[in-house]
Amino acid sequence: MDELILLVKETYSKDDIGQMVPQRTERAVWATLKSVTRAEWSNAGEMGMKPQLVAITPHVNYEGETIVIIGADTPIEFSVYRTFHNTVDDTMELYLERKVGNDG
Repeated sequence: MDELILLVKETYSKDDIGQMVPQRTERAVWATLKSVTRAEWSNAGEMGMKPQLVAITPHVNYEGETIVIIGADTPIEFSVYRTFHNTVDDTMELYLERKVGNDG
């Protein structure tokens, strides 16, 4: 199922008093959403992660973003915990987990 997702890149810059302030850049791209495999769920779970989904998008769409927002009506924020470049079809597989505090 193809869905429009937001890829979010966070960068930090100093404000007037020298504090680091996060700035977000969002880009909308199309991706195919799939469930994680049992093996992925088990392996990631052993490392303390809670895998939820895999978002597959053309490689040219991905620029190292660490956050993905899915859903237009009720957006949910996910963290990218692993990526895989599939060279056969030139896609990026973004392995996503929803962390506590990611309210979207």
